[in-house]
Amino acid sequence: MKVGVLALQGAFARHAAVLTDVGVAPIEVRTPEHLSGVDALVMPGGESTTMSMLLDIAELRQPLAERLAEGLPVFGTCAGMILLASSVADGRSDQESLAAIDMDVRRNGYGRQIDSFEADVNVGGGGLPGWDTPFRGVFIRAPVVERVGDGIEVLASVDDNPVLCRQGHVMVASFHPELTADRRIHELFVESA
Repeated sequence: MKVGVLALQGAFARHAAVLTDVGVAPIEVRTPEHLSGVDALVMPGGESTTMSMLLDIAELRQPLAERLAEGLPVFGTCAGMILLASSVADGRSDQESLAAIDMDVRRNGYGRQIDSFEADVNVGGGGLPGWDTPFRGVFIRAPVVERVGDGIEVLASVDDNPVLCRQGHVMVASFHPELTADRRIHELFVESA
């Protein structure tokens, strides 16, 4: 399987390193041609408004929207979650999301950089195989999920806020799993892609 990492801005190199650790040779996606050659995609954290503009500059928005509509498995973290959500609060007025997952998010919903934190994330309530211990989530200017649609599977919450969700071929996290030594969330994505 060929897994791409959107490499326009943000923590794409960290995601690529984690994918390598879990046995996948990542492909950096910067052009529509790169995108056409992948079977799954990771959309990293970074600055969502900048990433949104860079999608347009790289002429990737339309091809990405088409691939997502065709069922391309995708995992978006932090800014990636924002770009994939159906609605974004506190974004720029011209910021356009891809609406690939039925949820509403608020940019920087947990606060500014100084409000960043770590928290234990119990994936599947600890009931999924391999998830008997929590994942340590790193939340940096993280989005808050304000609404989830009926088809959303909430895989984990922190303080009653969904932080890891899945709908069909789309998985999103409001935190940065690539910033820890724990590879389970990337393994979950690769196994389900």
